[in-house]
Amino acid sequence: MAPLVSSTRELFAEAVRAVLETWPVLQIAVDNGFGGAHSQQKAEWMVEALQQYFIDNDELQQDEVEDFISDLMNNEFDTVAQQVCEMFQQCQQDRLTEVREQIKQLIQKKSAGRAKATPAKTPAADDDDDESEDEEAMECDGGAGGASVNGAAVKEQHLPPQAARHEEEDDGWTVVRRKK
Repeated sequence: MAPLVSSTRELFAEAVRAVLETWPVLQIAVDNGFGGAHSQQKAEWMVEALQQYFIDNDELQQDEVEDFISDLMNNEFDTVAQQVCEMFQQCQQDRLTEVREQIKQLIQKKSAGRAKATPAKTPAADDDDDESEDEEAMECDGGAGGASVNGAAVKEQHLPPQAARHEEEDDGWTVVRRKK
C-alpha cells in the first residue's frame, strides 16, 4: 500500500474521527466516564492511534482492526467485563455495601434513560444479479440484539412467521426472504 500524502492523511483522520465520534459504544464509555477523568482525551487519542495503526501496517484485514479497537477499548476504558469482575471480587471479599452502592448507581443510570443508537447507512449494494433488494448478507456480531449488514450495525427486525420464506442454500446457510 502506498503511503498517504498529507492531504489524504488529514482526510483519513477526519473520517476516523467521524466514525469514532458517532460510535455509540465509545460515546457511552466517554459519557459514563469509563476511562476515568480523561475519558474524552482518551477518545480523541484513539483517533490518532487508529490512524497510526493503518499507517504502520500494510494490508490490514477487518478482523485485525476489530482486534486493535477492542484492545484499545479494553485497555483505556473500564469495560463491562472489568466492572463485573470487580463486583465479583468485592462480593468474595465481603464488601457488600460497595456492591449495593454500585447497583444503586447503575439502577439510577438505567432510570435516567438509555442511549439511543440508530443504524448506520449501508454502502450502495453491488449490482449482483443473484441477489434481490430484499436479500442481504448478514453477519452476527455476537452482541445482544444486534447484527451487521455489509459492515453496518442495524437493529434486529422481527417479522411475523408468515412474512418470511426460508430457503437452505447449498453451503448449509439458510436464506430468509421477505414475502412481498
